[in-house]
Amino acid sequence: MGTDTVQERAAERRREQRGWYFYDWACSVYSTSVLTVFLGPYLTSVAKAAADADGFVRPLGVPLRAGSFFAYCVSAAVILSICVMPLAGAAADRTGRKKPLLALAAYLGAAATAGMFFLDGDRYLLGGLLLIVANASLTVSMMLYNSYLPQIAPPEERDAVSSKGWAFGYGAGALVLVANLVLYTAHDSFGVSESTAVRICLASAGVWWGVFTLIPLRRLRDRRTAGSHPDDAGPAPRGWRHLAATVRDMRRQPLTLAFLLAYLVYNDGIQTVISQASVYGSEELGLDQSTLIVAVLLVQLLAVAGALGMGWLARTYGAKRTILGSLVAWTVTLGAGYFLPAGAPGWFFVLAAGIGLVLGGSQALSRSLFSHLVPPDKEAEYFAAYEMSDRGMSWLGPLLFGLTYQLTGSYRDAIISLVAFFVLGFVLLARVPVRQAVRDAGNPVPARI
Repeated sequence: MGTDTVQERAAERRREQRGWYFYDWACSVYSTSVLTVFLGPYLTSVAKAAADADGFVRPLGVPLRAGSFFAYCVSAAVILSICVMPLAGAAADRTGRKKPLLALAAYLGAAATAGMFFLDGDRYLLGGLLLIVANASLTVSMMLYNSYLPQIAPPEERDAVSSKGWAFGYGAGALVLVANLVLYTAHDSFGVSESTAVRICLASAGVWWGVFTLIPLRRLRDRRTAGSHPDDAGPAPRGWRHLAATVRDMRRQPLTLAFLLAYLVYNDGIQTVISQASVYGSEELGLDQSTLIVAVLLVQLLAVAGALGMGWLARTYGAKRTILGSLVAWTVTLGAGYFLPAGAPGWFFVLAAGIGLVLGGSQALSRSLFSHLVPPDKEAEYFAAYEMSDRGMSWLGPLLFGLTYQLTGSYRDAIISLVAFFVLGFVLLARVPVRQAVRDAGNPVPARI
């Protein structure tokens, strides 16, 4: 192979990697502005406006405490995504056409998010429906997006590429949050009410998501693999047969399954903290929306440094050890959160700083570590299982959080219950021999992992 050909392929790979980073840039604004900051407290307030004298709403006749409605909707979105992801992953690997599926999921989610502009009054059911559609669409799109990683980065580059992707996402989240903070705090100057300002912030995340998705769709390319069949999109029953085949194949990779189990547990805790932190801050600690925005902005800024810094640590100590260290930090941080005094934003900012430093790195390194455990040509199907462990199976945390609050009426009890996810996840991950897992998957073992 000539030098020019090698250089051209390297340049094309870097171009594709830069395009890949921009999907994190596009969709992370939803996770930050919508899911983490605005929608939890706002949808909870809308549900409370529709609640009866006892504080319950009754969708389909089922009595739910209004304060738990948001958490239950997050769980419902996860269950929906569990049903859709295996079909999308199987179709992507069988046809080799990831981009059309990525575009469909991304723009369905972006449209649902933009539709949140119409969430006002007591329309809590509309808010719940849009949340479920947007969350499920994000999960499916991230599964397809993540499955590109083994194709666009050789083993020695994956920790760095994955970390840069997360850093791009947190950078976008910080940038948009600054604009949100200006609009929300100065809404009177812009001639809009506080409620309208929140709805504009929600909808703008959908517009941002849709616009910047154009970049990865232009730069990423579909690849035909040995197992792909361009005309084999297949109906849903065929998709389920592919899923069954994938499950049978994964049974021959017990160490990959062991990693997924560990990831399922500790990431459930991470995702629940992300989605419920603003509710905890507003309802339990009595913090206003401006304080929550500043806290999440602090998380975004430090998460960029944390993702890049933990990527550097992984090159020195290996991804597994670095992730284990982050789980210890998560446990300490969450335990400290239980004791935060109400009405003290300074301590809440300290907690946010602790979360930011470990958030991006623990997620980025988990993604890159898993990419080494995927057998060649099965990226989308295996990353469907990964997303089921990431967002897809992260319904236990929100459900536990919601149930704990419903039973005790205390968000402090709800937040401390999540420590179990990080402790158990640490124990399970520590038992996984990752070098052997990489070899069993048929992949080269990096020098540090």
